[in-house]
Amino acid sequence: MRLLTAAVTSIALAIGAQVATAAPIEIKFSHVVAENTPKGQMAIKFKELVAERLAGKAEVEVYPNSQLFGDGKELEAMLLGDIQFIAPSLSKFQKYTSSLQVFDLPFLFKNMEAVEKFQQSEAGQKMLMSMEDKGLIGLGYLHNGLKQLSASEPLRVPSDAAGKKFRIMTSDVLQAQFEAVEAVPLKKPFSEVFTLLQTKAIDGQENTWSNIYSKKFFEVQPYITESNHGVLDYLVVTSTEFWMDLDEDIRAELKKALDEAIAYGNEIAAKKGDEDRQAIIDSNRSEIIELTDAERQQWVDAMKPVWKQFESDIGADLIEAAVSSNN
Repeated sequence: MRLLTAAVTSIALAIGAQVATAAPIEIKFSHVVAENTPKGQMAIKFKELVAERLAGKAEVEVYPNSQLFGDGKELEAMLLGDIQFIAPSLSKFQKYTSSLQVFDLPFLFKNMEAVEKFQQSEAGQKMLMSMEDKGLIGLGYLHNGLKQLSASEPLRVPSDAAGKKFRIMTSDVLQAQFEAVEAVPLKKPFSEVFTLLQTKAIDGQENTWSNIYSKKFFEVQPYITESNHGVLDYLVVTSTEFWMDLDEDIRAELKKALDEAIAYGNEIAAKKGDEDRQAIIDSNRSEIIELTDAERQQWVDAMKPVWKQFESDIGADLIEAAVSSNN
């Protein structure tokens, strides 16, 4: 009996030791932008919060600037389990769900307040789970800001864009947007944009102030049109398999930390938009073109038919919900 008791005690101690020394859950957070962007700062904040609250249970390693995977490969890598968290632009999900294409529609939102209102609405929150059956779970929206148009020549009216090559993300809506002004859209990885602009392989691109500044696009683009024509936001996602395999308490703490990190990143996004715009002006490297109301209306009139073009894919109700967020 003593031998049996000793054996049971020994096994219990061994199991206890294994539990006590179990390696923390490793979370690789990969993204494609610089660390000084809203996304980069959000990822670092998330790492810090997890280290503080889940020490020994989970740890986050952040890989910025496409160190692990470019924006054309990161979704595939996550589904294969090579990384656990990514935050691609909303445009990247069109092959997994058509609903998120709503964010690519040109001139849909008047400002970032309208974007936030829509994302936090019932319709916006429902879209987070729209890819669960494809192996992806959305955990939260991260702001970057409204997009501007940069080019090698001034862009004041839609006809100025005709025939020019613009880099776009992998999005059929964005392709249609540029085709609507008779431009030539080219789907290229974000990591290649600076070189493409520098070598004049393309004439222009669309991006937020923080991306234009942090990736130095303004140094190789003499003109930036302040169009505010679209939104460039991100969706923090993980794989359904990874997320649902976590213990419930770990999952809850990670979600809480991520929510706080996203709120922090969104505050930075709001500040950086203004600061980076001013930094570009101060550099004297690129001229910012401010459109008159009449000039802006020409862009709206040229691009708005794209809404109708994708209405059946996205859903008229979802587009209407987005429009109503401007009120």
